[in-house]
Amino acid sequence: QVQLVESGGGLVQAGGSLRLSCAASGSTFNMYGVGWYRQPPGLPREMVASVFSSGSTEYSDSVKSRFTVSMNNAENTLALQMNSLQPEATAVYYCSCWNGGNQYWGQGTQVTVSS
Repeated sequence: QVQLVESGGGLVQAGGSLRLSCAASGSTFNMYGVGWYRQPPGLPREMVASVFSSGSTEYSDSVKSRFTVSMNNAENTLALQMNSLQPEATAVYYCSCWNGGNQYWGQGTQVTVSS
């Protein structure tokens, strides 16, 4: 079983930056694919950025070149650096990890971008 705890959300003006962090316990991140998802108000949850067990990364088209995902295996943490934020990035951001048929989620952290 894996427990995930996100932090770093908050309110930021358009054009600003935020850095989200996710701390894992109960297992080690490098056994899993890991990533960030978000759920805007009234919309379904969507993938933002992922790191696979091979080390490769994947980003949604809407955040490419502005968001950077990074993993620290020694500290068992996952980060998401978000730059040039726009109001459409307002959402609850979730950390997730998966291995085969199991997927685990954190409780989410709110990111609000004001115009």
